[in-house]
Amino acid sequence: MDEQNAVKKDLVQLVRLSLLEQADDVRLYVARLVRKYRTTEPQLAEQLDLFLKNRATRTNTPLRRAAVPPRNAEHAMPVDDESRLTLLRTFNDPRDFPEPLLSEDLGASLSQLLEERRQADRLKAAGLEPSRSAIFVGPPGVGKSLTARWIAAQLGVPLYVLDLTAVMSSLLGKSGSNLRAALDFAKRVPCVLFLDEIDAIAKRRSDEADIGELKRLVNVILQEVDNWPVTSLLIAATNHPELIDPALWRRFDLEIKFEMPDETAIKDSVRRFLGNDYPLLAKWIDVLTYAFKGLSISDIERSIQKFRRTLVLGIASDTDLIEEFIRGRAQMLEHTARIELAVTLTNSKTLSQHTASDLTGVSRDTIRKHGNKSNQTKERYKKA
Repeated sequence: MDEQNAVKKDLVQLVRLSLLEQADDVRLYVARLVRKYRTTEPQLAEQLDLFLKNRATRTNTPLRRAAVPPRNAEHAMPVDDESRLTLLRTFNDPRDFPEPLLSEDLGASLSQLLEERRQADRLKAAGLEPSRSAIFVGPPGVGKSLTARWIAAQLGVPLYVLDLTAVMSSLLGKSGSNLRAALDFAKRVPCVLFLDEIDAIAKRRSDEADIGELKRLVNVILQEVDNWPVTSLLIAATNHPELIDPALWRRFDLEIKFEMPDETAIKDSVRRFLGNDYPLLAKWIDVLTYAFKGLSISDIERSIQKFRRTLVLGIASDTDLIEEFIRGRAQMLEHTARIELAVTLTNSKTLSQHTASDLTGVSRDTIRKHGNKSNQTKERYKKA
């Protein structure tokens, strides 16, 4: 079983390097596999070695070449010595990088974070420093990673993202060295360093299920957050705040919470993701806003992109698409929510009461009864 897991790990690493289009890293990793399997799987090792030798190096390779940087290069990107994987991914987005769809309160918190760094001299004159670190907390798909990219773009500095796959070396004690090397590199120039899923390497040190290596990683991060330079911004993100070591949690200057999108954010995201197809699907905006309730921004984007691709290919009409989507969403909703969805469909006048009943499984009598109550409530509000 351990051998099987090791093979799976090697396959994942190889696929990852190939998809990142790092040709030199792929060849180096294959060479490592040849050495690794020469004793236990000689035929496999021989076949890999033949592929490696028969593939001449080309200057016009379709994969981006990522030559191993010289060790004494001042600004060389740090790599794991064993796998040759780069420890950081880099993004250099323009200042017009799209602003993430955020709530009003969250937007205000981020605006102050940006202003602190833009007016660092003013703070310094008052004996203050801008926030050096922040931790983003929230469920998957709510825009934490996108927000980190947007912040870096607004500040006009690169974003470095720690690659946990590369950092977590199989060599005992090497993960801590990798982590320190990545953080030291990011401290050299103004930047935003993003530690996504930090709970994977910064768990509570009292967690007896974890090996000592992970506990050493927590100590490294504690030291680095304490000594982080004011010229750069350190951002961590987690979906599981309960797992993070309390000592580390206290060291972040800011805690910024990301929530699931509200009705306004959902409607705005639908408009944005529809792009040029908005006029075609505009009549469904209220229906989609309700149907997407409870989903993350990334889930909404994925569904909208699927709609648009289907429309471009002419596979289905907009009505067929929406009806299929609503039928699927209705099956996942509780009875009360399905009634509200059915009433929304009917009130939007985009679908008949009969169709709304068929899609949601709510009887027409129930739709009429609740629809009348909804209309009466609206009339009372108007009179008030």
